[in-house]
Amino acid sequence: MSQQPAQFTPDTTTAIVGVGLIGGSIAAALKSRGHRGRIVGIGRNANRLESAVDAGLIDEFATDSAQVQADLYVFCTPVDRIPKDVFHASETANANAVFTDAGSVKELICNTLDADALGRFVGSHPLAGSEKRGFEYAEPDLFVDRVCIVTPTENSADSSVDFIEQFWRSIGMRTLRMSPAEHDAALAQTSHLPHLMASVLAGCLPMDWANLTSTGFADTTRIAAGDAELWTAILLQNQGPVLAACDRFEETWRKFRQAIETSDATELTRQLAQAKNIRDSINTD
Repeated sequence: MSQQPAQFTPDTTTAIVGVGLIGGSIAAALKSRGHRGRIVGIGRNANRLESAVDAGLIDEFATDSAQVQADLYVFCTPVDRIPKDVFHASETANANAVFTDAGSVKELICNTLDADALGRFVGSHPLAGSEKRGFEYAEPDLFVDRVCIVTPTENSADSSVDFIEQFWRSIGMRTLRMSPAEHDAALAQTSHLPHLMASVLAGCLPMDWANLTSTGFADTTRIAAGDAELWTAILLQNQGPVLAACDRFEETWRKFRQAIETSDATELTRQLAQAKNIRDSINTD
């Protein structure tokens, strides 16, 4: 059994694996809140990491997690790389180090790491971000008043879960605990399906009509500008829940289409009003 982690404090040494928009914003958030502990960026591109040091986001960098000793490791790499990255870091990390991630899929990651009894990993998903890439777009307030879903398993030590929640709260987030499976079912509907639908809508636009689009099309398809490889990994790793969300979408879509085909104005108005009421009830602040 590993040593129990201490509380997350302003002096905690934090390693961020993957210093892009999310990793860079975590670093910026810690810095803006007076974090005194070292912030180490870990990644493949030394030139990019050196630029992140020059920008004041991180204090130092390494191209291999084996070169770093930290109290907390936050993995902001693509979801299909996270388990391998965590295993690699755990081989040389301190016995009391704690690991978390920012991935949009949780069950496969948590089950993989649980199966090998790593013990010190607690899954997380901060519900914040944008379609942009790179630490140049980092925002210190990106996480303020946003929800971070924390996904412990039966093997997660209470102290490790508390540590991870303290960390996310330290940068302004509210935390919510869910099982990995519950997370994936919910996010398939609230995040993964919207991205897929935005991509479908953008993908079926004839290019000779592109100059006829306006704010409605731009707003609806904004997230389709996200990284294609990253989203391929997310959609395939959460395949079952995403397909279930697609089934729900297709059933609702069938009702709209049928109302149009049959010129049923009453039913079409009812469906549109129901959708409007749901949308109006969502707090997007």
